[in-house]
Amino acid sequence: MRPKLLLATNNAGKVKEFRSLLAGIPFDLVTLKEMGIAMAIEETGATYKENAQLKACVLAAQSGLLTLADDSGLEVAALHGAPGVMSARYAGENASNDERIAYLLSKLIDVPQENRTARFYCVIAIAKPEGTVQFCDGECRGLIAFTPFGQQGFGYDPVFYLPEFSKTMAELPADVKNKISHRARAAQKAKTLLLKMAQTA
Repeated sequence: MRPKLLLATNNAGKVKEFRSLLAGIPFDLVTLKEMGIAMAIEETGATYKENAQLKACVLAAQSGLLTLADDSGLEVAALHGAPGVMSARYAGENASNDERIAYLLSKLIDVPQENRTARFYCVIAIAKPEGTVQFCDGECRGLIAFTPFGQQGFGYDPVFYLPEFSKTMAELPADVKNKISHRARAAQKAKTLLLKMAQTA
Protein backbone atom coordinates (compact mmCIF):
# COMPACT_ATOMS: atom_id res chain seq x y z
CA MET A 1 0.00 0.00 0.00
CA ARG A 2 1.40 3.38 -1.02
CA PRO A 3 1.87 6.14 1.56
CA LYS A 4 -0.52 9.09 1.50
CA LEU A 5 0.38 12.71 0.82
CA LEU A 6 -2.15 15.22 2.19
CA LEU A 7 -2.80 18.32 0.06
CA ALA A 8 -3.42 21.11 2.56
CA THR A 9 -5.90 23.18 0.54
CA ASN A 10 -9.66 23.47 0.10
CA ASN A 11 -9.18 25.22 -3.26
CA ALA A 12 -10.53 22.83 -5.92
CA GLY A 13 -8.46 24.57 -8.62
CA LYS A 14 -5.25 23.99 -6.68
CA VAL A 15 -6.12 20.35 -5.96
CA LYS A 16 -6.68 19.73 -9.67
CA GLU A 17 -3.38 21.43 -10.54
CA PHE A 18 -1.40 19.53 -7.92
CA ARG A 19 -2.83 16.19 -9.05
CA SER A 20 -1.50 16.97 -12.53
CA LEU A 21 1.79 18.54 -11.42
CA LEU A 22 2.69 15.70 -9.04
CA ALA A 23 1.62 12.85 -11.32
CA GLY A 24 4.04 9.93 -11.11
CA ILE A 25 5.14 10.31 -7.49
CA PRO A 26 4.88 7.13 -5.35
CA PHE A 27 2.24 8.62 -3.03
CA ASP A 28 -1.55 8.63 -3.05
CA LEU A 29 -2.68 12.26 -3.01
CA VAL A 30 -5.55 12.85 -0.58
CA THR A 31 -7.49 16.03 0.17
CA LEU A 32 -8.68 17.53 3.44
CA LYS A 33 -12.26 16.69 2.44
CA GLU A 34 -11.37 13.06 1.71
CA MET A 35 -9.69 12.78 5.12
CA GLY A 36 -12.65 14.42 6.89
CA ILE A 37 -10.59 17.40 8.05
CA ALA A 38 -12.66 20.57 8.27
CA MET A 39 -10.01 22.69 9.97
CA ALA A 40 -9.50 26.20 8.56
CA ILE A 41 -6.05 27.58 9.30
CA GLU A 42 -5.70 31.33 9.42
CA GLU A 43 -2.76 32.53 7.34
CA THR A 44 -1.13 34.81 9.90
CA GLY A 45 2.41 34.67 8.48
CA ALA A 46 4.17 37.74 7.11
CA THR A 47 5.67 35.72 4.23
CA TYR A 48 4.61 32.96 1.84
CA LYS A 49 7.12 30.64 3.54
CA GLU A 50 5.64 31.25 7.00
CA ASN A 51 2.08 30.63 5.75
CA ALA A 52 3.02 27.45 3.86
CA GLN A 53 4.93 26.14 6.88
CA LEU A 54 2.06 26.94 9.25
CA LYS A 55 -0.51 25.06 7.14
CA ALA A 56 1.75 22.08 6.41
CA CYS A 57 2.94 21.58 10.00
CA VAL A 58 -0.47 21.97 11.68
CA LEU A 59 -2.20 19.60 9.26
CA ALA A 60 0.64 17.07 9.26
CA ALA A 61 0.47 16.93 13.06
CA GLN A 62 -3.33 16.59 13.03
CA SER A 63 -3.56 14.01 10.24
CA GLY A 64 -0.41 12.00 10.96
CA LEU A 65 0.37 12.23 7.24
CA LEU A 66 3.13 13.76 5.15
CA THR A 67 1.53 17.07 4.14
CA LEU A 68 2.11 19.49 1.29
CA ALA A 69 0.94 23.09 1.59
CA ASP A 70 1.63 26.08 -0.58
CA ASP A 71 1.24 29.79 -0.33
CA SER A 72 1.46 31.98 -3.36
CA GLY A 73 0.66 35.46 -4.49
CA LEU A 74 0.83 38.11 -7.13
CA GLU A 75 3.40 40.90 -6.77
CA VAL A 76 2.94 44.01 -8.91
CA ALA A 77 5.95 46.33 -9.23
CA ALA A 78 3.84 49.51 -9.61
CA LEU A 79 2.08 48.64 -6.33
CA HIS A 80 5.40 48.10 -4.51
CA GLY A 81 4.90 44.33 -4.42
CA ALA A 82 1.21 44.34 -3.46
CA PRO A 83 -1.03 42.40 -3.17
CA GLY A 84 1.70 39.85 -2.20
CA VAL A 85 0.79 37.61 0.74
CA MET A 86 -2.59 39.39 0.86
CA SER A 87 -3.46 38.30 -2.70
CA ALA A 88 -6.45 36.15 -1.69
CA ARG A 89 -7.77 38.84 0.68
CA TYR A 90 -6.81 41.93 -1.32
CA ALA A 91 -10.40 43.04 -2.00
CA GLY A 92 -11.74 41.79 1.35
CA GLU A 93 -12.08 38.43 3.07
CA ASN A 94 -14.97 37.02 1.03
CA ALA A 95 -14.35 38.72 -2.31
CA SER A 96 -14.83 36.66 -5.47
CA ASN A 97 -12.10 36.21 -8.09
CA ASP A 98 -13.87 38.78 -10.29
CA GLU A 99 -14.01 41.29 -7.42
CA ARG A 100 -10.31 40.82 -6.64
CA ILE A 101 -9.38 41.34 -10.29
CA ALA A 102 -11.59 44.44 -10.56
CA TYR A 103 -10.01 45.88 -7.40
CA LEU A 104 -6.49 45.22 -8.68
CA LEU A 105 -7.24 46.82 -12.06
CA SER A 106 -8.74 49.88 -10.32
CA LYS A 107 -5.38 50.41 -8.59
CA LEU A 108 -3.57 50.34 -11.96
CA ILE A 109 -5.97 52.44 -13.98
CA ASP A 110 -3.38 55.09 -14.98
CA VAL A 111 -0.35 52.79 -15.19
CA PRO A 112 0.98 52.28 -18.77
CA GLN A 113 1.76 48.80 -20.08
CA GLU A 114 5.54 49.07 -19.72
CA ASN A 115 5.13 49.73 -15.97
CA ARG A 116 2.67 46.89 -15.32
CA THR A 117 5.35 44.27 -14.62
CA ALA A 118 4.44 41.57 -12.11
CA ARG A 119 5.32 38.12 -10.93
CA PHE A 120 3.50 35.16 -9.47
CA TYR A 121 5.51 33.57 -6.64
CA CYS A 122 4.89 30.27 -4.85
CA VAL A 123 6.42 28.52 -1.85
CA ILE A 124 5.63 24.86 -1.16
CA ALA A 125 6.21 23.36 2.29
CA ILE A 126 6.37 19.60 2.81
CA ALA A 127 5.99 18.65 6.47
CA LYS A 128 6.27 15.36 8.33
CA PRO A 129 3.96 14.70 11.30
CA GLU A 130 6.89 14.99 13.74
CA GLY A 131 7.51 18.56 12.56
CA THR A 132 10.39 18.52 10.06
CA VAL A 133 9.65 20.66 7.03
CA GLN A 134 11.33 21.33 3.67
CA PHE A 135 10.64 24.08 1.15
CA CYS A 136 10.56 24.60 -2.64
CA ASP A 137 9.77 27.79 -4.52
CA GLY A 138 9.00 29.00 -8.04
CA GLU A 139 8.15 32.19 -9.90
CA CYS A 140 6.64 33.30 -13.19
CA ARG A 141 7.07 36.83 -14.58
CA GLY A 142 4.65 38.78 -16.76
CA LEU A 143 2.53 41.92 -17.04
CA ILE A 144 -0.90 42.91 -15.72
CA ALA A 145 -3.37 43.17 -18.61
CA PHE A 146 -5.86 46.05 -18.83
CA THR A 147 -8.85 43.69 -18.97
CA PRO A 148 -9.34 40.00 -18.10
CA PHE A 149 -9.08 37.38 -20.85
CA GLY A 150 -9.53 33.61 -20.80
CA GLN A 151 -11.56 30.99 -18.95
CA GLN A 152 -8.81 28.62 -17.75
CA GLY A 153 -7.11 28.71 -14.38
CA PHE A 154 -8.27 30.68 -11.35
CA GLY A 155 -7.37 33.66 -9.19
CA TYR A 156 -5.58 36.45 -11.06
CA ASP A 157 -4.80 34.26 -14.10
CA PRO A 158 -7.14 36.24 -16.46
CA VAL A 159 -5.09 39.44 -16.03
CA PHE A 160 -1.60 37.93 -15.84
CA TYR A 161 -0.26 38.48 -19.36
CA LEU A 162 2.70 36.49 -20.71
CA PRO A 163 4.35 38.38 -23.61
CA GLU A 164 6.15 35.27 -24.90
CA PHE A 165 2.76 33.58 -25.52
CA SER A 166 0.76 36.76 -26.30
CA LYS A 167 -1.83 35.34 -23.91
CA THR A 168 -2.93 35.64 -20.29
CA MET A 169 -2.37 32.70 -17.96
CA ALA A 170 -6.12 32.00 -18.20
CA GLU A 171 -5.89 31.61 -22.01
CA LEU A 172 -3.16 28.95 -21.85
CA PRO A 173 -3.97 25.26 -22.18
CA ALA A 174 -3.48 23.43 -18.86
CA ASP A 175 -0.51 21.46 -20.19
CA VAL A 176 1.34 24.70 -21.03
CA LYS A 177 0.44 26.41 -17.75
CA ASN A 178 1.62 23.32 -15.87
CA LYS A 179 5.09 23.79 -17.32
CA ILE A 180 5.62 27.52 -16.83
CA SER A 181 3.55 28.69 -13.84
CA HIS A 182 5.03 29.61 -10.47
CA ARG A 183 3.26 26.63 -8.89
CA ALA A 184 4.49 24.31 -11.64
CA ARG A 185 8.09 25.37 -11.07
CA ALA A 186 7.82 24.94 -7.31
CA ALA A 187 6.01 21.61 -7.76
CA GLN A 188 8.75 20.29 -10.06
CA LYS A 189 11.25 20.83 -7.23
CA ALA A 190 8.79 19.29 -4.75
CA LYS A 191 8.38 16.24 -7.00
CA THR A 192 12.15 15.66 -6.96
CA LEU A 193 12.14 16.01 -3.17
CA LEU A 194 9.21 13.61 -2.74
CA LEU A 195 10.87 10.99 -4.96
CA LYS A 196 13.98 11.16 -2.75
CA MET A 197 11.85 10.89 0.39
CA ALA A 198 10.09 7.81 -0.99
CA GLN A 199 13.43 6.15 -1.75
CA THR A 200 14.73 6.71 1.79
CA ALA A 201 11.50 5.84 3.59
